[in-house]
Amino acid sequence: MDKWNSSAGPSPDVNRRTALRLGAGIAATTVLGMPSIVRAQSTDAITIGHLTPLTGFLGALGDYAVLGIKMAAEEINAAGGVMGRQIQVNSEDSINPDTAATKAERMLTRDGSVLLLGEISSASALAISQVAARNKKLFLATGPRSDTLRGKSCNRYLFCSDIPNTVMVNAVGSALKRDDMVKGRKFYTLTADYVFGHDLLRAAKDFFERNDAELIGDELVATDVTDFSPYLLKIRQAQPDIVCSNLAGNQVTNLVKQYAEFGIPFPIVGFNLNTADAWAAGPGNLKGTWPTVWYHTLDVPASKEFVDKFQKKFGKLPENHAWIEYVSLKLLAQAMNEAKSTDSEKLVDYLESGAKFDILKAREAYFRPWDHQLVQEAYPFTVKPDDQMKDEQDMMELGAAVPGPEQPLESIYPTEEQNPCQL
Repeated sequence: MDKWNSSAGPSPDVNRRTALRLGAGIAATTVLGMPSIVRAQSTDAITIGHLTPLTGFLGALGDYAVLGIKMAAEEINAAGGVMGRQIQVNSEDSINPDTAATKAERMLTRDGSVLLLGEISSASALAISQVAARNKKLFLATGPRSDTLRGKSCNRYLFCSDIPNTVMVNAVGSALKRDDMVKGRKFYTLTADYVFGHDLLRAAKDFFERNDAELIGDELVATDVTDFSPYLLKIRQAQPDIVCSNLAGNQVTNLVKQYAEFGIPFPIVGFNLNTADAWAAGPGNLKGTWPTVWYHTLDVPASKEFVDKFQKKFGKLPENHAWIEYVSLKLLAQAMNEAKSTDSEKLVDYLESGAKFDILKAREAYFRPWDHQLVQEAYPFTVKPDDQMKDEQDMMELGAAVPGPEQPLESIYPTEEQNPCQL
C-alpha cells in the first residue's frame, strides 16, 4: 500500500520498500490484535494525509520528507498533541499526478483525513490541489516550486510553504550579478520537460531579459532521461558563456556527473537544487552557484538544534525536504491550536490572517493572504574548491540570506500585479 504511519515507523537503517511493507504489516497486526484500542485511537486522533514521491526521479527527496514529518509528529504528540488530541500522519507514495489525485480523494473521503500535506512534484501537487478544492479541504503543498501553483492555478484551499521558482532565480541571480556573470553573458539552459521546468524557464528568461543576458539555447529534457551526452555535445558546439540547469531531482545529479566526465569548459550554475541531489553528485562533480530554501549549516540556534536532533534520531544530516516537512507540520499544529479547530475554513482564515511562524530561520515567516505563499528568506550557495571540502556533505558554502535583513521579505517574490492568482 506504500503507506507509513507516523506513529509506528521503521528504524532508519531499513530499506525504503522494506520499511513501507513493514509499516503496513505492523498496522495490520495491530488492527487485528487490539481492535477496540485502535478504533478509539483512530476516532480521537487527528488524521492528516501526507503524499510525497518515494519512487522515481524525486524518490530520494521524498525519503527525507517522510523522516522530517515523522519527527515533527512525534514531537507534537509528545508535547500533548493538538488541542489535547494526538495527530496521526499517514504517508504514501504519490508516484505520479493520476495516482496522487486518486490517493488524495481516498484520504479525504474514506480515510478521515482532515487535510492534506506534502508533495514535491509540481504536476502532482496541481492534481492534489484540485481534489482538495473540490472537497473544500486544506492542502499545504510543501515541496513544489512552480509559480503556476501560486498564480493562475491558485485556489482558496491551496497553500505553499516552499519558495517558488521566481525566488530561486532571484536568489541565484543576486550571486551571479555580484560575480559579474550576467550582463552581456550568453546562457544555455537544460530544462525539465514538465510543469515545474517550463515554469522555471519562464522565470529564467525574465531574469535574463531584465539583466541584459542572452539565452542562446534551451533543451527540454524528459524526466526519465539519464544520458545527457546528446545535450552536452550541443552545448559544446554552441559555446555559451554559462550553462544553467533547470532540472529537478536526480537528473541534476546525473547532469553534473556527466558534465564533469565530458570536461565541458563552461561554468555551470543552476536555478534549482535539492541538497540530497547535490550530495549524490559527489565532490569534484558539482560546481557553481545554486539556490536553496534551507541548509544544515544555517547559523541560527533553532536550526542547529533541529539538525542535532535529526542526526541523533536518524543517523544522518537532514536534507531541505526533511526541514520543510518538519516546519510545515509544526505550523499546521500551531494553526489548529490557535484556531481551536481542524475545520479547513477556519484554518484558511487563520493562515490568511498574517500569523507569524518560526521556521528555524533568522526571520519569521507568514502566508500572503492573496496567493497563499509562505514568505521567507532564501539563500544562494556556492560549491567549495575540492581541497576545502571534507566530504560530499561539506561541499557547499551557504551565502547570505536573500533578501538582506534591511529589505522586506516580499522584495524577491512576485508582486500582486505580476501574479495572476485570483482566490
